Amino acid sequence: MMPGSEYHSNFADARKIAGKDLDRPVDGAGGQRHLFDRLDWFEQLHSACFAEREPLIAHAFSGAGSAKSGLWMFLTSGDGPVRSLSHWYSFAWRPIWTGAPDAATKAALLSTIATSLKGKTARASIGPVPVEDGSADAIESAFRAAGWMVKSEATSHNHWLDTDGRDFASWWAARPGALRSTVQRKAKKGLVDLEILKEFSDAAWDDYESVYRQSWKPAEGHPDFLREWARGEGAAGTLRLAIARIDGIAVAAQFWSTDNGIAYIHKLSHVSGHDALSPGTLLTHALFRQAFDEDRVTRIDFGTG
Repeated sequence: MMPGSEYHSNFADARKIAGKDLDRPVDGAGGQRHLFDRLDWFEQLHSACFAEREPLIAHAFSGAGSAKSGLWMFLTSGDGPVRSLSHWYSFAWRPIWTGAPDAATKAALLSTIATSLKGKTARASIGPVPVEDGSADAIESAFRAAGWMVKSEATSHNHWLDTDGRDFASWWAARPGALRSTVQRKAKKGLVDLEILKEFSDAAWDDYESVYRQSWKPAEGHPDFLREWARGEGAAGTLRLAIARIDGIAVAAQFWSTDNGIAYIHKLSHVSGHDALSPGTLLTHALFRQAFDEDRVTRIDFGTG
């Protein structure tokens, strides 16, 4: 039997059909391991950043019962081409699988979407699609086979560090001597206070925003979205909000989350004029130690750039 397909313009319908398949895993089981593959992520991102565009949620499916497999692709429609529901906040955008499809089933589901999407638009623009997990090649192959003209180009690079079972001390010992000396000397002075929060605090987030406004970074496009996203990560226990203070004043801040073995570095900034004490470097050192030794992650994801 050939796979079927359907399209939805609201998240409630998608949630009703997917059940928990597009949720955060519970106790490491079920759901979607990656933050940027979850329905909650897409719904919040759409509401905050793409309210002027209608959701176009593509769903292909095959099989039944325990053998049922599915493919979801979260898109938007409006003026111009259909676009992936992604933003610079998104580290990756890719096909999202449910069930346990084998390679042949995945190819058939992607082909179904590539063919049916021609009835919705003459042009689609999607990204950032990762290369390392095969998503980019799979999409390109399926769309070419379905008759699309496909142009694929690198627009950003995703960087990460795999911990490979090491503890922080062994990884840190291999860092450049100048860096290790700097951290040791600046920490010894005891003039920078470091705090890593796992629970959300409006007061701490105010400090984060204060640092960001005073940093070299451009104005935040959607500060309310970031605050509510961080609040949700705090409720889930995955937030890692770090603040460095000198004389009680926040001078460096970083927003990480740690989820299913992956530490994501979302935002980091510091106020200039405090380089002599290296508060940003000390904060990064503390967060890496947290990720290696306490959270025991397998990967630290630096995002795209």
